[in-house]
Amino acid sequence: MSIRDVGLALLVILIWGINFVVIKIGLHNFPPFLLAGLRFTFVAFPACLLVSRPKVPLHLIIAYGLTISFLQFGLLFLALNLGMPAGLASLLLQSQAFFTLFFGALCLGEKIKSHHIVGLLIAIVGMVCLANSSINPTQTSGMSLFTLLLTLGAALSWGIGNIVSKIILRRYPVEPLKLVVWSAFIPVLPFFLCALFIDGKESLWHSLININLFNVLTIFYLAILCTVVAYAIWGALLSKYPTTTVAPLTLLVPVVGMVAATLVLGETLTRSQILSVVLIISGLVVNSFAPRIVSYLRLCKL
Repeated sequence: MSIRDVGLALLVILIWGINFVVIKIGLHNFPPFLLAGLRFTFVAFPACLLVSRPKVPLHLIIAYGLTISFLQFGLLFLALNLGMPAGLASLLLQSQAFFTLFFGALCLGEKIKSHHIVGLLIAIVGMVCLANSSINPTQTSGMSLFTLLLTLGAALSWGIGNIVSKIILRRYPVEPLKLVVWSAFIPVLPFFLCALFIDGKESLWHSLININLFNVLTIFYLAILCTVVAYAIWGALLSKYPTTTVAPLTLLVPVVGMVAATLVLGETLTRSQILSVVLIISGLVVNSFAPRIVSYLRLCKL
């Protein structure tokens, strides 16, 4: 990759990592479903005026929008609102890689290799340790078993959405950004209905009436920078370089997320949580890089 493109990739990773902190801050002013609804409203519009509608059947756009947008972000925003630390959320969401592998094998006949299984087992040990620490109220830092499961549910939804995306991209020549923008219409109504009936009318109107410039900038970051701009840059990089070169860089997102959460929100991890983080990251690294590491070690011996 050229220096310019490396810089662009790192910019996207920075935007996506800080995203979790911005969501956490935004939830101080908005209930979770309203914030999510506003995010996707401004992803869809005015971007739809600049990006043409993808030539994809409506049922596939609906499936993509419900899984990767409504379910993923609905569960994630709810978990963060209920106390899930932003840094840990940024890491746990990366378990989508394992859910994607599982559903890819189940639905698309993709092969799961030995290093995928090893990486998954290591990550599972880390998640079990994290779940165990969440049961002890003195070690949770706001995390509970429920918020942990909500975050894993968000990762599961992302994994299913990735499979829907693969099906779409295999059958139809469509730019990913077009899919992101136009599928953003799908979760808007469900999110606002959830905001009305779950968050409540009073909470809804209070947030909208008391909206200020800081709130607007929060929504702008989540909708325009984190979604439209970041996905446009990432899509351009994926079209220019092999997926194996670009995709593994997303492992830096939780690193940025945890550092940002520490610096901005003052989040801290217990020893058991640090051990869990190390295990989960190790599992993700084995899943993504094991063949390259083995090849490199063999070359070193030669």
